[in-house]
Amino acid sequence: MELNYRDGLIPAVVQDTRTGKVLMLGYMNDDAYHKTMETGFVTFFSRSRRKLWTKGETSGHRLAVREILIDCDGDALLVRAELSGGGCCHEGFETCFYRRLTPAGEELVEERQFDPATVYKK
Repeated sequence: MELNYRDGLIPAVVQDTRTGKVLMLGYMNDDAYHKTMETGFVTFFSRSRRKLWTKGETSGHRLAVREILIDCDGDALLVRAELSGGGCCHEGFETCFYRRLTPAGEELVEERQFDPATVYKK
């Protein structure tokens, strides 16, 4: 099946193969998809920086691809990966989905796993 990119991008949901948790959502263009397939590590296209980035290139918290699934329309990917390092989220959490929305507001549902100021020193 051919990938159906919208505006040159396809959303890629990343799921931890060990826990089943959704770790993050990123976007791939054709180059990011091919680099992911070639290297075995998840690579995205950064919409804000307008360039490719491989998850973990700064933090060391890498995502090793175990399986890539495509949805029925060919316009979304599910990347099953193994996370190495303290967490996936640049805010210091295991997953980017660390907050629950409720009628009263939002609440944390995870503990911070690492200090982002230490990991992402500039």
